[in-house]
Amino acid sequence: MRSTLWAFAAILCCFGSPVQAAGIQLLQSDSALSGAIWYPCAAAPTHVALGSLSVGADFDLKGVKDCPVTGAKLPLVVYSHGRGGFFGQQHDTVEELADAGFIVAAINHAGDTFSDSSKRDTLSVWGSRPADIVRLLDFLLSDWKDRAVIDPARIGFFGFSLGGATGLVLMGTKPDFGRVANLCKETTGVCAQLHNGETPPEPVHDARIRAAVIIDPAPTVLTRENLAAVKVPFQFWRSQFGGPGVGDGAGNARVAEGLPGKPDIHVVPAGHFAFLAPCSADLAAAVPRICTDVPAGFDRVAFHRDFNAAVVQFFRGQLLGGDR
Repeated sequence: MRSTLWAFAAILCCFGSPVQAAGIQLLQSDSALSGAIWYPCAAAPTHVALGSLSVGADFDLKGVKDCPVTGAKLPLVVYSHGRGGFFGQQHDTVEELADAGFIVAAINHAGDTFSDSSKRDTLSVWGSRPADIVRLLDFLLSDWKDRAVIDPARIGFFGFSLGGATGLVLMGTKPDFGRVANLCKETTGVCAQLHNGETPPEPVHDARIRAAVIIDPAPTVLTRENLAAVKVPFQFWRSQFGGPGVGDGAGNARVAEGLPGKPDIHVVPAGHFAFLAPCSADLAAAVPRICTDVPAGFDRVAFHRDFNAAVVQFFRGQLLGGDR
């Protein structure tokens, strides 16, 4: 189904108020698994402080730290952030999923976060990012202290920007680096590596993922041919006006036209950063680039009410059969 964002006003009318809040466990002991796990919790939500993100503003998550998990045989969604981002950059959507009965886990992609650029814009990140998600799933299903509450047959993926492309690789896509090399004009980063004959990493796939929400992915490596390998149902969101990493929006318009089957496609009349959680006043002052929307006057808060509801509705239908 191809539709615009505003068609989802009706979905909101059909949703009741959440009966649970988001419990949060922070993952801090292992640099390879630095992030958080959100899940249903019976306590009233408060704020979990993360402190400064080195951008001049404090950052809080909404939830209850270390609250006991409520429920059993819960669906799991893993999240992959964008280039130079961090695990909590779409925390409002994640919290909504946890309120609706999902476990959601997100980690920082080492070497490609706001504070660590050691792998950014290199070929290696196309291997390390999918491998990070595989490692996260292995931990959740085998080693997490609350692993018994997960239903391993109900696993979803949620990714933004380069995180969206990460998800498509996990679901079967082999990035087309030949196309990238032909388009490359830069003399640094991936372009330099390809022109120097360096070999891209082999794609890392994970058949445990049963459904996905892909948001404004990095489009350059995606073609009609490699997208045909994706057999997992997914919801696809793209920005009309694009932004850093996705160009002017035309690239993902091309990708949307090449998607296999009949995916659930949505076009948002805004720029790339509109998909990030609405900014606090402090964050907007510290990092206006990610908090200023295109076009001027776009209401990110109102959009996220619709967007979050649509994401929850999709995962409910795909992972729960609409039974919650």
